[in-house]
Amino acid sequence: MKKSNPIALLPIGVFLVIYLGLGIVFEYGLKIEMGFYQIPIVVAFLIALLVACLQNPGLSFDKKLELMGQGIGDKNITTMILIFMAAGIFVGVVGRSSAESVAYLLLSLVPSQYAVVILFVVSCFVSLAMGTSVGTITLITPIAAPLAVATGFPMPFCVAAVIGGAMFGDNLSFISDTTIAACNGQGCQMKDKFRENFKIALPAALLSLVLILIISLNTPIAQFPIIKEYSLIQIIPYLLVLIGGIIGINVFVVLLIGIVSGSVIMLATGEIAASGLLASMGSGAAGMFETTMVAILVAAICALIREYGGFEALLRGIKKVFRGKKGGQLGMGLLVGAMDIATANNTVAIVMANPIAAEMAQEYGVSPRKTASILDTFSCVFQGIIPYGAQMLVAITAVAELGHSISAFEIIPYLFYPFLLLVSTLVFIFVIPEKKKNP
Repeated sequence: MKKSNPIALLPIGVFLVIYLGLGIVFEYGLKIEMGFYQIPIVVAFLIALLVACLQNPGLSFDKKLELMGQGIGDKNITTMILIFMAAGIFVGVVGRSSAESVAYLLLSLVPSQYAVVILFVVSCFVSLAMGTSVGTITLITPIAAPLAVATGFPMPFCVAAVIGGAMFGDNLSFISDTTIAACNGQGCQMKDKFRENFKIALPAALLSLVLILIISLNTPIAQFPIIKEYSLIQIIPYLLVLIGGIIGINVFVVLLIGIVSGSVIMLATGEIAASGLLASMGSGAAGMFETTMVAILVAAICALIREYGGFEALLRGIKKVFRGKKGGQLGMGLLVGAMDIATANNTVAIVMANPIAAEMAQEYGVSPRKTASILDTFSCVFQGIIPYGAQMLVAITAVAELGHSISAFEIIPYLFYPFLLLVSTLVFIFVIPEKKKNP
């Protein structure tokens, strides 16, 4: 059994103080415009990594490098980085004009007052089919940004609708990494976990839809929204990736289809020269630099914290605090939530929390399907709202690629689905008793 060492969690505290603490001071204390942008997230994580490296002098620096390399080489991290790169190339190829064409086509077909509702619903379906929130956000956010500009809806409101819908599918999809990790770790069938999750997620999604609709109907937008001339042929790459996402094609295949179709169309229509196309691909991939570096740095920090016993201390501490069946379920949720805050990766958080959650489930008499549901649900709640998570960073980067600036702290107040999912989960833990069935 690994040693327990609470001090090993210090790098996480250092990061939070630097990134969140100074951001709040700059934004609200010193009244610096866009204060949160003054704290580069990569620098904050680099300082946290330095603190982690300075800890545990008993390990040589070469050994620490080896541990960091193992953490960075994890399958989930590698997959995430490749999605970032493919997504950046896709956006670089199709450019701003293609995303605007999709937005203006949508506005020409649907009353503009319901545009954000459509964004949320489409994001729910795409993420449910693809099983990836990051992939969904990558595909839909470039449509949300020009749609916000055209209608006058707040940009954070539109982007938050996409993130919320994306987390819906991430939590429920049979092919989501989080579903697979939770079910395998607790030894339950996916269909049983889905049934347990669906009754929690559906009320949260419906209430989110109602809130989005209420805000949409009460937001003064352009009576005649700006609908510029758009090219129907430039819509094809986005239609292909959206259809591919909805029918459940692998995210890499979907993005490859988008890149190839976008390249052919851009070259055939003379929108871009061959040399310019390659340059656009390069700039698109480069635009994902910060997001990619965050994933790498977090993986490296987590590898050291795990080796030093920080996560073991966290697990044991939560297990000691909570008593009783209901308290045990809440403890499981906070356990995986704490792991998610630490790792900024909900799949990794579930994998790390699985063993101790299984022990708690046995001790408190919680069924495997319920345990898997709690782990997946709480991890999605926290992953959907942390400002340095891949989902938030990808959304912000996608908006920036289209020439707009937006902060995670502007988006968070509009993230109705994650917050309502938390409320719904707590209701099912403390108010609605679990039906007694064979696990």
